[in-house]
Amino acid sequence: MRRIAGIVLAVLLIGGVVAAVVAGRQGDDKGTATKTVRGVIGSEKSDFFADPDVVKALAAKGYTVKTEASGSWAMEDLDLKGYDFAFPSSSAPADTLAEKYHARQPLPRPFYSPLVVVAHRSAAQVLAANGLAVLDGKGKGTLKMAAYLDAARHDRTWQQLKGAKAHGELTGTLYITSTDPETSNSGALYLAAASYAANGGRVVASDADIARTAPLLHKLVSVQGAQQPSSDSVFRDFISGAGNPLVCLYESQVVSLLAEQHGADDLVVLYPDTTVNSDHTIVPLDDAGRQLGELLSTDPTLRRLAVKHGFRPQGDSAEFVKDTADRAAYLNQTLTGVRQAPVPTSAVLHEMARRARG
Repeated sequence: MRRIAGIVLAVLLIGGVVAAVVAGRQGDDKGTATKTVRGVIGSEKSDFFADPDVVKALAAKGYTVKTEASGSWAMEDLDLKGYDFAFPSSSAPADTLAEKYHARQPLPRPFYSPLVVVAHRSAAQVLAANGLAVLDGKGKGTLKMAAYLDAARHDRTWQQLKGAKAHGELTGTLYITSTDPETSNSGALYLAAASYAANGGRVVASDADIARTAPLLHKLVSVQGAQQPSSDSVFRDFISGAGNPLVCLYESQVVSLLAEQHGADDLVVLYPDTTVNSDHTIVPLDDAGRQLGELLSTDPTLRRLAVKHGFRPQGDSAEFVKDTADRAAYLNQTLTGVRQAPVPTSAVLHEMARRARG
């Protein structure tokens, strides 16, 4: 009897250990399980979501995020059935998508980035010598938007600017390269900033405003010829030394580049004195998408990683200033002397882009 009781007790003990191990594994699985969330994003955020540190931080909160890139304005024509969120690069296309898919307001806006103009040093120095820019040290300055637009109206060439003859690469019409405004957010926002300055410091809001600014916007676009669909493409061309010496893109792209190579000898970042912010806005298509948007907006680790990729977290400029201190020679960290122009509605921007493209 004692022997039988011992065997029974051993079996019970082994069973208890096995049950505990299984329960522990189930608990571990539950703790590390992630919810897969799918979204369509602007291409400028691809590196952010692909960053292993971002993937790890999201997984720690229970999320696996799978993304596909698209032009922000092109998202309006996509079938987003089966996706949890869309993440265009500014509020105008986001608002259009929110209306189309009946997304609940307010929409999460985790971070933003102002438009800037990157210039080769020779081009920046010539602009400054002719009153079109003011340089602040070696790597940054301010583009005087009114003076630049006046030069565009009069088809000014580099050869007409004093000091340009010393630089053989500065020839032909003076212009800023931008992306296709009908498909790309940065190209559309460039028109928004230019139109605001050309419209006497008022946002373009009516047919009369559109008609008044259309001839100038057409000049800004038509002089460029074929335009790229993505700001990543024009920035790569600029960095490689190809193409135009002045390029309009997002500050975040510059910050990210400087984080990788800690300086760029031939780079000057010009902040237009009238510019617009690209408010990266999530359009939640379900509860999972909204939860992700709120997480990106509030989680300290994800906010810090957003700065790593050049974005300015909403609500606290101190985070950006602190985390980009090593790149301050190139960045207007507090946007001093920069006026933020309102962005026209999506319908107005579409019409402006259509007329600008001709």
